[in-house]
Amino acid sequence: MSAARSWYAPVVTRLRTTNPYVVDSALALLVLFAASLQWMFPDEGDDRLTLVGWLLGAATAVPLIWRRRSPYACTLAVSAATTAMAYYHAPPPDVLYGGFVVLYTMAAQGLPWQRRTMLASWLLGAVLTMQHKEHSEPFEYAFHLTGMICAYGLGVLARVQRAYTAAVEDRAGRLERERAAETARAIAQERSRIARDMHDILAHAVSLMVVQAEAGPVVVRSDPDRAEAAFDAIAASGRDAMAQLRRILGVLKEEERRGGAARLPQPDLAGLPGLVRQVSDSTGLRVGLSVRGRPRPLPPDTEVAAYRTVQEALTNTVKHAYASCAQVELDWAEDELTLTVTDDGRGPARSEGGHGLIGLRERAAACGGSAETGTGPDGGFRVVVRLPAGADREAALG
Repeated sequence: MSAARSWYAPVVTRLRTTNPYVVDSALALLVLFAASLQWMFPDEGDDRLTLVGWLLGAATAVPLIWRRRSPYACTLAVSAATTAMAYYHAPPPDVLYGGFVVLYTMAAQGLPWQRRTMLASWLLGAVLTMQHKEHSEPFEYAFHLTGMICAYGLGVLARVQRAYTAAVEDRAGRLERERAAETARAIAQERSRIARDMHDILAHAVSLMVVQAEAGPVVVRSDPDRAEAAFDAIAASGRDAMAQLRRILGVLKEEERRGGAARLPQPDLAGLPGLVRQVSDSTGLRVGLSVRGRPRPLPPDTEVAAYRTVQEALTNTVKHAYASCAQVELDWAEDELTLTVTDDGRGPARSEGGHGLIGLRERAAACGGSAETGTGPDGGFRVVVRLPAGADREAALG
């Protein structure tokens, strides 16, 4: 079987890629040659080939050149020539070569009503011709009718195979496009996530370092211990930022993943007390942390989003608010976690927000939550982020 397919497949491929007019012209010549054999080598008692007979025989073959371009017109032409041969006894061919080809073509390419009409017409015409002109034997009825049905059946199989192949190719193309689109979306989401992380890390670290760097020279002579603490805080902020950046950039290095390089854990809600303490110690901003409700584990991406939300809100306060205090509140409800960060600084100037506040909203949306920013009830600025928890998270994500 494999040996047969090894030579059969290239032949079929070559025929499909060859100019159809070349293939159909060769087919027409073959049909004309086959139909002429009985006239060139007649059996005893058969009619001799006449000019009219040869012309009508040619008329059953030549239209096959256009069988794929105009299948119905080709079938009508061959049908008319075959009928004329039978009527004029020119003589009619022993085998309906042209008829078999057009029945195959019509079954493979014709419209439903054209296929049914032509099949019924050829079957009826063959029966009437053999009954009234030839006085054929019963086996001849079976031969001609079976041959027509087989030719038509092969055409049906070819049409079904072509439709199946087209459907498979269309499905494969659609899947490939969907896969490419999904890959592009995944890449875009990953790039966006990395950009948000880098912004949050750098903005937070640099803001703390700037505050300490500005305070250091002021107290370097009057309070050396405080100046030393400020510079230590700058160094600690820089080291923390570098460590987090290494972790993010390591995600982009496939060779590190294959090598099993150690990774620092992603920040989560358990790190909020340390974040609040770091901001308080480094900037002098009084930051309070309160928790209401019963804390419980959240999906890792939601934990990261919650941590980064607080980090960005506090960084925004340090950079822009000129505030003296801030408050971080975690409100655990049955179906969601509400994070609120308020300060007593300048509020309206930050209501539109820059990349940080935009990234904050994107983080919340990526987890199925929402974010609101604006002036607080007592002035200052307030950030409120609601993140779904448990089963409600799946519903929020759709």
